[in-house]
Amino acid sequence: MRVEILGQERRRRWRNEEKLEIVMSVGVSGATITEVAHRHDVTRQQIYTWRSELKKKGLLSPSANAVFVPVDMSAVQSECHGDRQDPSGMIELRLTCGRSLRFDSAVDSATVTRFIRAVEAA
Repeated sequence: MRVEILGQERRRRWRNEEKLEIVMSVGVSGATITEVAHRHDVTRQQIYTWRSELKKKGLLSPSANAVFVPVDMSAVQSECHGDRQDPSGMIELRLTCGRSLRFDSAVDSATVTRFIRAVEAA
């Protein structure tokens, strides 16, 4: 028996940013996982899978109380104090394990993600 599927492929491709936005919209204004899944035409299980996947990639905190806040580093650097010569600043992250990471704001996000994973795994 041979089966052919004609037409466009139904499977959609989601970028990590899109997945994160959808996962983070759960609970906003009381939205349930079912409501968010229906709004984006995905299954509830897909949202749970994305949540797990994003946690493994270090893009979503394993702690329910943690919140990621977007930061515009160009705005932060442009607001440097007049007496300060060095435009870069230090960033401190407090992790769920009770440890803190301090690093220069010039460190790229991939390096920060590797640091977070290594410290939380230790």
